[in-house]
Amino acid sequence: MNVALVVLDTLRKDAFDAHFDWLPGQRFENAYSTSHWTVPAHASLFAGKYASELGVYAGAQLLDCEEPVLAESFGEAGYATRAFSANVNVSRPFDFHRGFDQFEGSWRLEALSENVFDWDGFIAETREQGAERYLHALHEVLTGDCDMIPSLRRGALLKLRDLGWGKATRDDGATEALQFVRETDFGENEFLFVNLMEAHTPYAPPEEYRTVEPPELNGLRATLEGPEENPETILRAYDDSVRYLSDMYRAIFAELCAEFDYVITLSDHGEVLGEYDAWEHLCGLYPEVTRIPLCIWERKQDEPGDYQTDTTRNETVSLLDVHRTVLDVANIDGESRGRSLLEETAENAGEIEFLAEYHGLTNRHRIALARDGFDTEPLDGEMHGLIAPGYYGWEAPNGFHEVGEKEKPRERIESLVNELDRRVAEDDVTVSEAVEAQLHDLGYA
Repeated sequence: MNVALVVLDTLRKDAFDAHFDWLPGQRFENAYSTSHWTVPAHASLFAGKYASELGVYAGAQLLDCEEPVLAESFGEAGYATRAFSANVNVSRPFDFHRGFDQFEGSWRLEALSENVFDWDGFIAETREQGAERYLHALHEVLTGDCDMIPSLRRGALLKLRDLGWGKATRDDGATEALQFVRETDFGENEFLFVNLMEAHTPYAPPEEYRTVEPPELNGLRATLEGPEENPETILRAYDDSVRYLSDMYRAIFAELCAEFDYVITLSDHGEVLGEYDAWEHLCGLYPEVTRIPLCIWERKQDEPGDYQTDTTRNETVSLLDVHRTVLDVANIDGESRGRSLLEETAENAGEIEFLAEYHGLTNRHRIALARDGFDTEPLDGEMHGLIAPGYYGWEAPNGFHEVGEKEKPRERIESLVNELDRRVAEDDVTVSEAVEAQLHDLGYA
């Protein structure tokens, strides 16, 4: 049994509907994340509990929970476990490589190796020194204790990316992910995780997909004071990126169907694009952020091209249910708050309720925004959303908002929150300058 779990990071449900009509399988129309951003959402996906129970949230981003994660469970069951991540938040510095026999990454993650020259830090420190600074960098690479060939390759890739040259610099990892899938010799019992970042800022697809130039956008600052760019430009740039992601994932998906029995495709969260005067996904639990696409493809016959007939399912489901489902397709035991989506709609589906969690700002954002004179208090407290069939209600700095109707929703939120067995984790992990530079590039610092 081979199982692939693919996260199309930051993909909105409506954008998925518009550009992924080619993707076969069971489509879940009412799927929701447990959080509004990558780290806590992936923690829930990997370990089957709310991020607050795992101790993985804005102030504690290390995946150091006691609960086994998917890769560990698959490994203990005798599976080969592999991952390809284009997201610096889902990487070795934050322990998201736990349980994987092979953990590869895009050009962004290559910069995080301790043995590769810190080009990001060097560029930041020498930006005003002119072209000769690269001679100094070359001297450091040739005479220092870093790995010479990977360091030179990394520097060349960064420069080529700035110039827009070369296949390896076309995107945020989709090209490399496709190459990884094509070149990997998959066996009979495989678990594969992939994270693709093309729908995430900086909204910079290859030139042939651009109808506008990639905008400058910092979601938190844009939410607090308005975006500097034309909102229409931002929307078009996001759509350009999603169109490119769709085309690249079509090629990746075709390769996966030849090797895997199940391919589960979803997003970790969506994105707000001006709704509620908010931008990106770090600013709250808006439905455009918490509602996610989810599609489960299962090979019905032995022929790789015999795709499952498309079906649509309308019950309300959670990211936690994906965790349970991934274990169940491989008949692996494990604790999970979710239920298996391989089963028919549960008899009590009309009574099922889930939470979405917002844990405030990261220390990086809090410091940077306060330094620039922003009042961070509205965005720096806990907030929750309530997910139920036909209903979504969420707390926001300006009050409580609802889509649909439910009796006493705020009381239900309080009750569900009080039932959580929360884990208070240590302070946020200290990372290298290279990691900080990548986080800053993606709007996480």
